[in-house]
Amino acid sequence: MLHIPRPDPYEAASASALPAISQLLRVLQFGDSVLPVGAFSFSGGLESAVQLGAVRDLASLREFVQTAAEQAASGDGIALLHAQRAARAGDLGRIRRIDQSVLNRKLNEETRTMTVRMGRKLAELAEHVIPSDVVASWLAAIRAGETPGSYPVAQALVFAALQLGERDAFAAHLYGVTSMMISASLRLMKISYLDAQSILFEVNSWAHAAYEQVAAAALEDMQTFAPLADIAAAAHLKAEIRMFMN
Repeated sequence: MLHIPRPDPYEAASASALPAISQLLRVLQFGDSVLPVGAFSFSGGLESAVQLGAVRDLASLREFVQTAAEQAASGDGIALLHAQRAARAGDLGRIRRIDQSVLNRKLNEETRTMTVRMGRKLAELAEHVIPSDVVASWLAAIRAGETPGSYPVAQALVFAALQLGERDAFAAHLYGVTSMMISASLRLMKISYLDAQSILFEVNSWAHAAYEQVAAAALEDMQTFAPLADIAAAAHLKAEIRMFMN
């Protein structure tokens, strides 16, 4: 007799919660590396790392991108999760505190510039495409100079407005960091686009594990430790020739 296993309740619940095609398309749209928020102007510190010789081949590029992904998960990634939860609760005061916490942990000027420029652009885009009271209030606070307007908080508010889960937002966050650097690497190094995509695929396979590591973290647990990246950013600030803004 053919044995038909009983469905696992958890798997059945997960299957019934799968997003509709339109929701999946929204994840793709707002997680797209070519979303017009200015990501193409930044390299995530890769330009300076290449100039300093810290990144010189595929192996060192893979290591640099992986480190950036780890920092994005344990730093901005935690802020993003807390901001999305606060957005769902309509807690604007907490969103502002989270926003300031992000900026407080950016040690160099270029990183601060990147997060607030991209954050504001994403908020402005969201206001036009998916108007919501929370996004409108936060954007008004940015324009009034009452909150910095960091990019991970903008992502959180956008995905909350789209009624998409925090895992979707976290995935888009990590993909944005890694795809930005991989795109920059093609303009900075002599590498094949095939190898670049292979690195992107490999690093992004770690995203689920990264979410599991930080999902229950407190906001105060936000941390990054990448001395080479900070040194590279400081050197880039005074570089005479630059292709990217950071």
